[in-house]
Amino acid sequence: MAFYNRIGSLVRQTITQNNVSNGQVTGPSMFNAIRCMSSKLFIGGLSYQTDEHSLKEAFSGFGDVVEARVITDRESGRSRGFGFVSYTSDESAKEAMTSMDGQELNGRSIRVSLATERAPRTGGFGGGGYNRSGNDQY
Repeated sequence: MAFYNRIGSLVRQTITQNNVSNGQVTGPSMFNAIRCMSSKLFIGGLSYQTDEHSLKEAFSGFGDVVEARVITDRESGRSRGFGFVSYTSDESAKEAMTSMDGQELNGRSIRVSLATERAPRTGGFGGGGYNRSGNDQY
């Protein structure tokens, strides 16, 4: 499901960021938009002062950055100390990973690795086996 959501957002992003004439998208091809999915880096150990702009700026020297995102806490809005950077090419991502892993960014040593898809969450509500209805039948 996350894969299809990502493809849809890339299609929308490609269409809105590029000129569309006569129903044809002019600019980066859809192939390049799909390719960027395999060139996403995980950046760990970020300083709480690192924002998306400074993250993009730090990694843009290695190639075209499609997206730089710092993950924040839903309630406080404060950085959770990690983020993601996506490139248009695998080569740029690999170069950035080897060059930036272990380097200092905003006073903190960062870890850089290839991002992996998060495993689907299971469970949710319930669990624990406690029956709230008062019936002791299981």
